[in-house]
Amino acid sequence: LQFTEEKLGQAEKTELDAHLENLLSKAECTKLWTEKIMKQTEVLLQPNPNARIEEFVYEKLDRKAPSRMNNPELLGQYMIDAGNEFGPGTAYGNALIKCGETQKRIGAADRELIQTSAINFLTPLRNFIEGDYKTITKERKLLQNKRLDLDAAKTRLKKAKVAEARAASEQEVRITQSEFDRQAEITRLLLEGISSTHAHHLRCLNDFVEAQMTYYAQCYQYMLDLQKQLGSFPSTFLSNNNQSSTTPVQSVSTPSVLASASASLPSVSNSVITSGLSELKSSSGSRKARVLYDYDAANSSELSLLADEVITVYSIPGMDSDWLMGERGNQKGKVPITYLELLN
Repeated sequence: LQFTEEKLGQAEKTELDAHLENLLSKAECTKLWTEKIMKQTEVLLQPNPNARIEEFVYEKLDRKAPSRMNNPELLGQYMIDAGNEFGPGTAYGNALIKCGETQKRIGAADRELIQTSAINFLTPLRNFIEGDYKTITKERKLLQNKRLDLDAAKTRLKKAKVAEARAASEQEVRITQSEFDRQAEITRLLLEGISSTHAHHLRCLNDFVEAQMTYYAQCYQYMLDLQKQLGSFPSTFLSNNNQSSTTPVQSVSTPSVLASASASLPSVSNSVITSGLSELKSSSGSRKARVLYDYDAANSSELSLLADEVITVYSIPGMDSDWLMGERGNQKGKVPITYLELLN
């Protein structure tokens, strides 16, 4: 009755103090955004909605979901099977097997990321929603009921005409007021714990970022290793690449595929690489370049290189098209084009 009369504007309502109202809105806001972040993280880690539902069902049944290959592992397996079918001794077959092994490694890193993120990030967030926040909701409902009791008692006191009824109503107001105050204190203490929830979730967020960082670093390293392995394959298919490529080739893969073939034949000019460096050749400016592989100088006119270092390169008129001048600090010398990736 009290609730209905309040809604109809026929009864007065005891307002909560501003501090408690602020705490309540902070808790609601925390719950809302925690749920959104949690759900979107689940989507990020497992984009397949059917797989997510299956995992959820198994979790509710308290059983372990069947282990299945993830997308990179599946692609890796297809590549390995295809490579074995075409023949591991062929360039394409060998490359497929190498790529397949790398995809499977990425799949394993993927699995590790999902597992670590679930333990260190998703579980604490879910525990807050299903634990602490449920307790807050329960105590908040109790507070609402105590307030309705108090306001109903106040209304009865106002309406009491005779002295005995007034005395009884005053006693009821005192009791309901003290119960309301006690419940407000319990609710306040629970709500003030939201600040420590934020501090805890911040630590969990750092753990999640670290798991992602590990994952991306692993993937990068695996691809780098794969690229180096592919670089040692014969480059019989380069002419095909050149036909389909009308723009200068800036990708890392083409020079690396050429590296070993051209290293043994430094005099062979390769049109793919030359097209990528034509801009540098025509201009008198210098560019930064990343070194793809270690290179030992054959004589004093050349510069030895270390994989992954960045050097300055420029062209000298009349110089062999397979070479550029390289500079590292005060060291200078010729460097083979095929060992470089030009940086923008």
